[in-house]
Amino acid sequence: MSMDTLTLPDTKTKEKTKQKRQPPYHVILLNDDDHTYEYVIHMLGVLFGHSREKAFLMAREVDTQGRVIVDTTTKERAELKRDQIHAFGPDPLLERSKGSMSAIIEPAEGGDE
Repeated sequence: MSMDTLTLPDTKTKEKTKQKRQPPYHVILLNDDDHTYEYVIHMLGVLFGHSREKAFLMAREVDTQGRVIVDTTTKERAELKRDQIHAFGPDPLLERSKGSMSAIIEPAEGGDE
């Protein structure tokens, strides 16, 4: 009886290159005084699919901390989501609200969020 050796492909290398090719980015919503909690909760539900509860917690964080991470994704999707926030329009509940909220993107440190 002869024993044949079976060589399997190295799958670890493929996983590492996939992660390096698409580093994650945070979409960060910035606070202002021209939008209500209701607007923020609605926007986060429409654009990101966040539940009312999760969106409320994010609205409270942006209000108290000045910024909140609303999504972590690929750079291309982060840019799209930032642009969608910028295009969402003014808060109909506040007369002084003249435009959309602001958002930025930045690389996610560590990549596991």
